[in-house]
Amino acid sequence: MGYSGKMLSRISAKRRTIEKVQADLVWQPHGAPLLILCKPSTMRRLVMVAALTLLSGCNSSDQSASNGAAAKVVAAESADIESLDTSNGQVEKELPPIAQIATAISEIVDTSDLAGARAEQWSAARFATAGTIAAAQQRPGDSEEGRRALVEEPYVSCGIPERVYRQLLTASEATPIEGRYAEADGLPYSVNVSTNNDDVRIVSNNCLTCHGTELFGELVVGLGNEFLDFTNDASLLVERAGALVQGEDETRAWELYADRIGAIAPYMRPHTVGVNPANNLTFALIAHRRAKDNAWSETPLLPLPPTDVPPVSVPPWWRMAKKPAMFNLGEGRLDHARIMMAASMLCTDTPQELEVIDAYAPDIRAYIASLTPPAYPFPVDQGLADAGGDVFRANCSHCHGNYEGEGDYPARLVPIDIVQTDSTLVDFAHGPGLPYIDWFNRSYYGELSTAAPGPGYVAPPLDGIWATGPFLHNGSVPTIAMVLESGQRPRYWQHDVRDASDKASYDQVRLGWAHTVLDIGKSAASDVHIYDTDKPGYANVGHLFGDHLSDDERVAVIEYLKTL
Repeated sequence: MGYSGKMLSRISAKRRTIEKVQADLVWQPHGAPLLILCKPSTMRRLVMVAALTLLSGCNSSDQSASNGAAAKVVAAESADIESLDTSNGQVEKELPPIAQIATAISEIVDTSDLAGARAEQWSAARFATAGTIAAAQQRPGDSEEGRRALVEEPYVSCGIPERVYRQLLTASEATPIEGRYAEADGLPYSVNVSTNNDDVRIVSNNCLTCHGTELFGELVVGLGNEFLDFTNDASLLVERAGALVQGEDETRAWELYADRIGAIAPYMRPHTVGVNPANNLTFALIAHRRAKDNAWSETPLLPLPPTDVPPVSVPPWWRMAKKPAMFNLGEGRLDHARIMMAASMLCTDTPQELEVIDAYAPDIRAYIASLTPPAYPFPVDQGLADAGGDVFRANCSHCHGNYEGEGDYPARLVPIDIVQTDSTLVDFAHGPGLPYIDWFNRSYYGELSTAAPGPGYVAPPLDGIWATGPFLHNGSVPTIAMVLESGQRPRYWQHDVRDASDKASYDQVRLGWAHTVLDIGKSAASDVHIYDTDKPGYANVGHLFGDHLSDDERVAVIEYLKTL
């Protein structure tokens, strides 16, 4: 059924108001926008829609604002106007924070405004400033070969002996992936099988463990699995496998894997099913390795990360075609293939092993960059979506990009004091996380890439956003509707489903998975399925940029997002 004419009229009227306000702005020849303070009615309109104007950004066709500068909006009462310098009939004020980053370029610097003076021993640590992140040339690769390498090569070179793994495997766990070697027949898409130096066939997790999801019964490569359970002790299953190994060679293979998992298991257990411990897991591995040669040390060489694991929502891989920096804080710049190789860090112990992986890493990167999001599988009201596109471009494109024609994505790193989402990752990176940043930049991985966390979060591209819930970097918000209206976000909630297989469990109105709002949060022994936003790192605050929209506008934006 089409959208009501009354609602479309409201949206159009709001858009005309924005255009009327923008007509009151004067662009100077040097590109700095100034506001002419004219009649009070204009000022009242500006107060009402200031956020809309500031966040609207500049489309690629706005040649007078090619650097993305936003208007210097001055919201003032009439008494305040009299106190301003109105020479030449114009008033110039400092840009508001969201507009200040519109023209800024994110740069790599030696010191952090958030961290202050860093310890001298972490001299290789680098940081990023807020602003637009520049793209870097990537090494060419063969995407077809990259797909093969992703699901066949032993970039994780230790694991459970295949004979034992198949004994433990249940039929429900063996969802295959098509088009790979016969040796993997009967094994799930999330593992690879290979032969180690003792001629023992081993099974190891591959990248699809986290970056693949069965969506409505079909495997979607690149879609982060938001239902994985990392709340259990990972070493317990490995110990169970140890009871089934036979002979010296199998035992040696199992012991290597068990020792590595045992070393990192305490640092990869979040409070809640569905969130991912990837950051903490990587830091724990780094703590056990020498930067100069990647050698493993049984004794940690750096401080270990916290056991209260900060949660991360797994971003979809198809964004990599647009993203110049791989991670939330703007880390992971320059050569993406080299950065992706950190997935091999569990058991890759020598430079020679790293060189082997590096030979096909650009192919895997090329494959990932070739992925596209799944199409929204439910009906779309196109008239409503078109109206929502207007609202989106006026309010959201400044940070999240435009999707008309070839589109454009600004890759904007937004300071934490502007986006105001949970700051745990930012605070850690600019404080206790310095040793890990320093290590990465001195390591083999840092020879072609760099880790330089910024003072906030990168606003991601929104292609296929409908499939990626829950939302925000920590997965704290169940639906897009709640992202756009912060007052609706639940303090405590849990999914009503345990996987992404059931279309009936997808909320087509609010965009997200069916969930239940709870009155009580987690206790020490309570259900691991409860998302408790009171826990450190789990807050659902910030990203208030949709709060000023009307209900009609939010509904229209949601319909538009279904089309991306």
